[in-house]
Amino acid sequence: MLKYSYICIMKISKRQFSTSKLHKVAKVLKTISHPVKLEILEVLEAEEPLDVSTICARIGVECEISMMSHHLSKMKDNNILISDKIGKQVFYRIADRQILSIFDCLESCDMLS
Repeated sequence: MLKYSYICIMKISKRQFSTSKLHKVAKVLKTISHPVKLEILEVLEAEEPLDVSTICARIGVECEISMMSHHLSKMKDNNILISDKIGKQVFYRIADRQILSIFDCLESCDMLS
């Protein structure tokens, strides 16, 4: 019987996240871990600030204003989005556009192919 040896070559990261930073990263990922929330980020990447109705119209397919408001509120509460109230309308924009780099990272991820 032949014996095989497998060599696993791992890219060693110089990144060293503290436990506190890992918790913050997990919170961000948890906050955006819904297809609609990812779509919200994509919509706001292209144009911002936008109000709830406009975001919902851009996403389209069976978008309910109440559910969209819920998603936007959660994203705002977790510092992913910033809102500005003008009259009765609330306009949303991305708090830190660096979060959008997650799309590039995921696009290059082999496990999503």
